[in-house]
Amino acid sequence: MNTDNLPHNNNYVIETDRLNIYYGNFLAVKDVNLKIPPRKITAIIGPSGCGKSTVLRAFNRMNDLIPSARQEGRVLFHGKNIYDPDVDPVQVRRMIGMVFQKPNPFPKSIYENVAWGVRINGFSGNMDDLVEETLRQAALWDEVKDNLHKSALALSGGQQQRLCIARAIAVKPEIVLMDEPCSALDPIATLKIEDLMRELSARYTIIIVTHNMQQAARASDFTAFFTMDEDRAGMMVEFGLTSQIFTRPKNKQTEDYITGRFG
Repeated sequence: MNTDNLPHNNNYVIETDRLNIYYGNFLAVKDVNLKIPPRKITAIIGPSGCGKSTVLRAFNRMNDLIPSARQEGRVLFHGKNIYDPDVDPVQVRRMIGMVFQKPNPFPKSIYENVAWGVRINGFSGNMDDLVEETLRQAALWDEVKDNLHKSALALSGGQQQRLCIARAIAVKPEIVLMDEPCSALDPIATLKIEDLMRELSARYTIIIVTHNMQQAARASDFTAFFTMDEDRAGMMVEFGLTSQIFTRPKNKQTEDYITGRFG
């Protein structure tokens, strides 16, 4: 999706407007109004089943791949609704990349994992330079530079996840979505990913779903707290600066979750 001619709002890169998401007849997420600032890390937290990942996948139309899923309302990227009929979801996913819970490198070489997506997007520059630059951005170059043509599956879990981040940023997206990117990793690998997110946020908008409240508190600039309403639909309770959400929440439900009284 070419954004050159779209109205640009410097304050927000993604906005949801009365977003409702259904799986069949089940309302999974209701009435989400959320504004994501650019080049910051936004964490989405909340108990299991409250729709965190469903909302994240709505930001790059990954829910389109689920036959029973449908949405109402709008998701605006630079003011353009990504669900408009004239929008190509493949282009959306190039601008808004995704890193999943479990590291999922391709069964190819480290080099090809980075180069593959760039190549199918028609890149005609120096691929060696791009692979090196991308792996450096992902804080992985020094560890793999002598083994670029070995299988990515031989890497450790933490290295694989950093490679998946490299793969996502190689095509130069604006936004990187991360769905529980550290849940399968040990504490040392987790801290490396958090440090990497902080470095990448100078260039990219990062939105992370996490069950780990300490991670949200450590790594994010903004936090959205979701919970389930009485009808079991996910809903956003509160959104604000992470420092405010964790120290001075405005909503009792947020305070109860942060302090461990429920969830």
